[in-house]
Amino acid sequence: MPGEKVALSGSKETLLITLCAKAGESRLPDSLLGDHFAAEAMDRIDYDFSRLKIDRDLMIGVALRAHVIDGWTRDFIARHPEATVLHLGCGLDSRIFRIAPPAGIRWFDVDFPDVVALRQRLYPTCENYELVGSSVTEPGWIEAVPRDRPTLVVAEGLLPYLQAQDVPDLLERVIGHFPGGELAFDAYSRLGLSMIAWQPSVRSTGATLHWALDDPQELVRQFPQLELVQELMGYGPDGHDPRQVARMSLPAQVAVQFFGWIPALARAGRLLRFRF
Repeated sequence: MPGEKVALSGSKETLLITLCAKAGESRLPDSLLGDHFAAEAMDRIDYDFSRLKIDRDLMIGVALRAHVIDGWTRDFIARHPEATVLHLGCGLDSRIFRIAPPAGIRWFDVDFPDVVALRQRLYPTCENYELVGSSVTEPGWIEAVPRDRPTLVVAEGLLPYLQAQDVPDLLERVIGHFPGGELAFDAYSRLGLSMIAWQPSVRSTGATLHWALDDPQELVRQFPQLELVQELMGYGPDGHDPRQVARMSLPAQVAVQFFGWIPALARAGRLLRFRF
């Protein structure tokens, strides 16, 4: 059976980086994420994934990020059994299938119409799950999402690729639409953004990054409704499980330790969780 042909470029093509990394990590004998959904989807796509230059270290790093956000999602659902989960720029991420939320949870995935169409060909449907085909920067799509429940808004691997002004506009729209909830996303300082831009996988897509966040309190000052709940930096004790770093190559382990010694490098990338 022929695979699904994809014709993506720029920031859209980066969704194949995360898919391939999660699929590859799921095949490792010591997999953290165990994302067999990603592996099965990747196997059905007709695309030369070797051009993305994804190595074991990147696989583990992407899986770590997803694992943390999955944990935050499960925690929110446990505290709000009748809630909405809104996944912005979902790409081909299989979070809804990894989480398998209970019947009381309503879930919306949002991405460009062609990405949504590809998802529909690769993944099954499930109850209380809707796909919204739209750029997240378009103002009208949010009206498809009811505003009657506490809402977790997830944006993984999305915000840095948006134009700088589009991010506060999107956050204002989301915060104003729902009665309350949480935001979970990754963010990078200006230094971190320049480092990602030179990453071989990102360079292979021609994607450009725009939005940087040097200090999470910048968002709190801009949006007083926000309260910073959790901030994870790097892979050390105050960030991700160091046992996962031990799975990486020796040069990567040394780099992680080195980054931890230099504040500007330690703050280059963050996982952030806000309450609103």
